Parts: sequence; structure tokens; C-alpha cells
Amino acid sequence: MENTNHSMKYFIAMIVAMLFWGIAWTVGKIAVAHSNAEVSAFWRYAISFISILPLIWYLKTPFKSDKLGLVYMVGAGLLTALFNYLFFVGVAHGQAGYGGTLVTSLSPIITYLLSIAIFGVKVSTRQIIALSIGIIGAIILLQIPFEGFGFLNVDSIYFVLCAIVWTFVTLLSQKASQKSNPMFYTLVVFAVTSLVNMYFALPYHPFDLGAYDQTFWISILFMGLLSGTFSTTLFFISASKIGAHRASVFMFIVPIGAIVSSYFVFGEKLEMSTIIGCILAFIAVVLFNLKRKSL
Repeated sequence: MENTNHSMKYFIAMIVAMLFWGIAWTVGKIAVAHSNAEVSAFWRYAISFISILPLIWYLKTPFKSDKLGLVYMVGAGLLTALFNYLFFVGVAHGQAGYGGTLVTSLSPIITYLLSIAIFGVKVSTRQIIALSIGIIGAIILLQIPFEGFGFLNVDSIYFVLCAIVWTFVTLLSQKASQKSNPMFYTLVVFAVTSLVNMYFALPYHPFDLGAYDQTFWISILFMGLLSGTFSTTLFFISASKIGAHRASVFMFIVPIGAIVSSYFVFGEKLEMSTIIGCILAFIAVVLFNLKRKSL
């Protein structure tokens, strides 16, 4: 009973983290409407970087990694900066709920396919079936059967690019996790992302704090503190306790936070194709990560 309660605590923590990540899509749309993509992208991770420093100190996180690990971390930071910018441009043009669902559902499928193609990861018959289901889900999510390649428009293309970029961030993080503490990895990524996004935000005077209204600052603080540092810390701590294969399944709670919050804030309607595609992607991830002994 004690072990069950112990696990339940981390399950709840993971759910909270995923919901905050989902709500971030809606809050991001609010933030960028009161500034621009460059400034929003910079402050989101700048706040996360500043706020994670006390946690790093409190947790006595070891600053250990070899040169290759640092290369992975810097690479992940550069790609996260790109993702961060695409995220804000995407929500500025498209629907936050759809974006949160598309990126979360599409990215794991692309990650698995690239892992097989690039790293030669061996897959079982069950995993091939899982990937096939995932690909079908992705096709439905992109509404290809109904609109052809209509997803290649300004409302959706940034979300597709987000999913592709985040796939490479995931691959790099998997490599970096073998060489450094997850919190140290997060610190480096936050730092690199902040610096890169700051460079592109400078022409828009991001440090002119009075130029941005209260709505912007409340939104960006939510993203930096709650969706950023707080949720990321919860995710890493919980994932280390419940296992990586279970943690990946929890990612499908993100669309719930994105869809529900965007519905109440912006009145965004949920398409049936989005629901079906997300469910198929969820089934694919569950099947792909099932342990043999559980079958």
C-alpha cells in the first residue's frame, strides 16, 4: 500500500506538469498577442533560467558532463530556441489547442521513425504495428484525407515545424541524459535558449519593461515559472521514479490542457479529426513502450 501511495504521488505530479505544459499553448497565444514572437520567446526561457538557479543549488545538482555531452546540450539549446520561436509564431497565427495536440502527437511518432533510421534501433512486430497506427493518426491529425496538403498553410505549418524540431531536441536529450544530470541538462538548455532568443529579440527592446502591459507579464511569468521551471522539475523527478516508458505516455495529457484552456479562453472548437488522430497516436505510444513482460 505504501508503494502504491508513493507511486500515486508521482503520477499526480506528472499529470499536473503535463496540464501546465498544455495550458502554456493558450497562455502563449495571449502573451504573443500583447508583444511579439521574439520578445515572448526570450522572456519565457529567461524567466525559466533565472528561476531554476535556486533549485539547482537546493538539489545540489552536479555540474558534470564530458565534451560530447556539452555538445548535445548546446545543440538541444539551439534547437529549443528555434522551437520556442516557432511556438509563438504558430500560436499567433493558428489555434492553440490544435497546436498543442498536433505537436505532442506528431513528435513521438517522428522520433521513433528517426531513431530507427538514424540510430538503427531494432523494432519488434508489435512496435511496427504501433508505428503504423501512429502514422495513420498523424495523417488524420494533419487532415490529409479531408484537405490534402492543406496543412501547409500559415495556420498549421509552424506547428508541423515545431513537431519536427522538437523531435531532434528529444533525440539530443536522450543522448545527453547518458552523460549528465537531467537538471544540469535543463539549466544549460535554458541558458542557451535564452541567449539565442535574446539576440533576436534585441531589435524589439525586450528590456524596456514598461513597453509591455500587465497581461503580457502575467502570461509570460506563468509560462516561465509554472509551465517552465516548476513543470520541468516535476517531470524529471517523477519520470525518474515511474520510468521513462510510462513518462512518455503521460505526454498525451498535454493536449487536454491545451484543448480545454483554449476552448474556455478563445472559444476554439475541437475537430473530430483532432480527437481521432490524438487517440491513435496515444495508442501507438502505449504499444511502442509496452514491456515484453507485461504482454
